[in-house]
Amino acid sequence: MSKPIVLTGITTSGTPHLGNYVGAIRPAINASRSSELDSFFFLADYHAIVKTSDSKRIAQSTLEIASAWIALGLDCNTVTFYRQSDIPEITELAWILNTIAAKGLLNRAHAYKSAVQNNLSIDEDGDAGISMGLFSYPVLMAADILMFNASLVPVGKDQIQHIEMARDIAQRFNHLYETLFEIPTAQVDDKSSVLTGLDGRKMSKSYNNIIPLFCSEKQLKKYINKIKTNLLEPGQPKDPDESAVFEIWSAFASDADTESMRVAFKEGIGWGDAKNKLFNLVNHELVESRERYFDLIQKPEVVEDLLIEGSKKARPIAQENIKKIRHAVGLKELTEQ
Repeated sequence: MSKPIVLTGITTSGTPHLGNYVGAIRPAINASRSSELDSFFFLADYHAIVKTSDSKRIAQSTLEIASAWIALGLDCNTVTFYRQSDIPEITELAWILNTIAAKGLLNRAHAYKSAVQNNLSIDEDGDAGISMGLFSYPVLMAADILMFNASLVPVGKDQIQHIEMARDIAQRFNHLYETLFEIPTAQVDDKSSVLTGLDGRKMSKSYNNIIPLFCSEKQLKKYINKIKTNLLEPGQPKDPDESAVFEIWSAFASDADTESMRVAFKEGIGWGDAKNKLFNLVNHELVESRERYFDLIQKPEVVEDLLIEGSKKARPIAQENIKKIRHAVGLKELTEQ
């Protein structure tokens, strides 16, 4: 009997950051170490071209994100690690799913609704500048998941809606044609909250407010010192639940250390002291993998070889599955009628 599949990916549109790490990379790598699961992890480069037309940025991001996963302990011998664009069956499946995905469902996607609201707030047409790539982004994500019949999809809380959409699309396909798709479940780590960025908004490459996952110790300290705080002085009680510093601390600290910092906030720890403690905590967790990361960045041929090997494992599975899907929807040789 085959094992359940865990699958996740990261869009290659920028430098990997702490939000990527706690929301997807760390829980995914932890899951990959289970002998009870088969793990599929990918670089979502087709998703990236929805977000940016900077081809050099996408190419560099692909190297950086692949290097980050490997440096952080992803074992390419025991998992299937591949580039989305190396598996053309995924985009074929995306088109098939587009034919059954309800427009009303996609209208409710958070990213699309937010873009419409931003347009309306400046008296623009609601759909001004919105591409079909953005609108149908959840369908491509569904294809990523359903192509390999993933059972578990580690994501940040902001991505739960996309998994729910994939479930809806899979159920509709199974109802209309044939039961071919596993119904996926979002796996959200208790600590994988959507981290707040330097400016108080969600940490995102789109907002340019990230703390890079890998940079020098000096740069990491500089970024952490930039985290937006209020004007409360040392000695004045602070609300940990309203603090990005505490939020990031909680994503890296043990339960006991999180509770200890909560007490320190209520007792009026100074922002400088809190940020220094946060730097030491994050730096300690990343220091060893940082060295491996910068070594891999200088050896793109090593990373490329690992991705090619990953696609050699992934593609035969995709080819077998797309053949069944084609048959189910009627795309088959006339002699097979």
